[in-house]
Amino acid sequence: RAHMRYYNNDSNVLTELLCVLCRACFDELQTSGAIVWLVLDYLCDGLYILDTAVRLRTGFLEQGLLVKDLSKLRDSYLKTVQFKLDLLSILPTDLFYLSLGIHTPLLRFNRLLRFNRMFEFFDRTETRTSYPNAFRITNLVLYILVIIHWNACMYYSFSKALGLGSDSWVYPNQTTLSRGYIYCLYWSTLTLTTIGETPPPVRDEEFLFVVFDFLVGVLIFASIVGNVGAMISNMNATRAEFQSRIDQVKHYMQFRHVSRDLEHRVIRWFDYLWTNQKAVDEQEVLKSLPNKLRAEIAINVHLETLKKVRIFQDCEAGLLVELVLKLRPQVFSPGDYICRKGDIGKEMYIIKDGRLAVVGDDGATQLAMLTSGSCFGEISILNIRGSKMGNRRTANIRSLGYSDLFCLSKRDLTEALSDFPHARTQLEQRGRDILRKEGLLDEVGGDSLGVEEMEEKVEKLEACVDRLQTRLARLQMEYATAQQRLKQRITALEHSVGTTVTVGSGFLSDADGNESGGDDGARSEINIRL
Repeated sequence: RAHMRYYNNDSNVLTELLCVLCRACFDELQTSGAIVWLVLDYLCDGLYILDTAVRLRTGFLEQGLLVKDLSKLRDSYLKTVQFKLDLLSILPTDLFYLSLGIHTPLLRFNRLLRFNRMFEFFDRTETRTSYPNAFRITNLVLYILVIIHWNACMYYSFSKALGLGSDSWVYPNQTTLSRGYIYCLYWSTLTLTTIGETPPPVRDEEFLFVVFDFLVGVLIFASIVGNVGAMISNMNATRAEFQSRIDQVKHYMQFRHVSRDLEHRVIRWFDYLWTNQKAVDEQEVLKSLPNKLRAEIAINVHLETLKKVRIFQDCEAGLLVELVLKLRPQVFSPGDYICRKGDIGKEMYIIKDGRLAVVGDDGATQLAMLTSGSCFGEISILNIRGSKMGNRRTANIRSLGYSDLFCLSKRDLTEALSDFPHARTQLEQRGRDILRKEGLLDEVGGDSLGVEEMEEKVEKLEACVDRLQTRLARLQMEYATAQQRLKQRITALEHSVGTTVTVGSGFLSDADGNESGGDDGARSEINIRL
């Protein structure tokens, strides 16, 4: 509804921009349909008043929160400059029709004070449209047409003031309204586009008018060149960056004397990426977004795909969110092997688009077909104890055409499961159930620790030993430092009292070398604070 209100208000303002000046300049246009114009004018006025009333109740964001309090909404709108312009634009200047007559549309010029609403509408639409460059070009063309239209109306009005047909420059006194407007529009277009080829001015006023038009035309031409150039650059920015990547790869292959067949395969792969709009780096595009929005986009794009994997069905929502953020798209060319039998499994794959074939060791025998939505490799990245294949691939899988896959690495899965120990246990149990059904689980061997798990435990123990050694070394350093400070304080105390303190003996020596027993406290008392 808000969008419709903007469209209605924008269409009203655009109608006023085009018609009010045209009706004021071309008398026949105003007099031939006065009743129709009155109905349209007051209909627009009613919509303006309604729009002002709605603005008083339109919410706004304050620190990211939508404000709905009516008093705050009203006070916020009344303090803006836009409210003053809106108020001036709906002043009933039409009351002067009673004295000047209804054929004076210039009285409605105050309605044009709402023209900045068009800019607001264009800005909102540009941020929401999926085709911003096309919208900017359309917007620029609309501005130019409005300026040409206004200039045509002013040329006709200026010619009428000087006298229609009074010389070769002014508009000749033609009979029909349509011919008069088209001629003025033609003259305005030639002048503002600096093409010229119009009758030269004769009077001083005509020279000044043409000079003003030429200056406006130069500004319009500069605006067109600048805006169109910027829009074309923006439209071609992605293509230029992609072409630069291709050129770098071509240069490298030529420098390294890569075979012609392999070079053609690389070029065809780039062509596929560009044709199917897969040349954009998703991580680079989304890096400017906060983590929360990036997670929501990833969930919207990948969550349903991830739920199709057998071991991830009915998993914790938090784990699935962590995993969708770690999915990476990969594209494989025709004939590429995604994995070979016996390879160590470090990734699992989910097919987004394309067809994969499970082939025999000879590479020709096709055993099965995998299509969109299928997944494979999920068992090998779990390191399930007792698996007869360990974490090795059990089949050869090759891409028949260009295939788009999502990849989840073993490292990313382990990192995500570290925060969800209960989910890890569930996934391993589901993996065992799947292996048990397929006869690939060694129940006896499954009770003992696997090699990789033993290595992981040894690494943890070694890390603990390293930490203990570090703490012991730190304590030894602190002990040595404390001993040094103790000796320094004892030395300072000896100098201050003139007595030598021998640690570990029962005697004290004075400055003359006389010794006394440490247990004779009647003759002297020395308080030593350490």
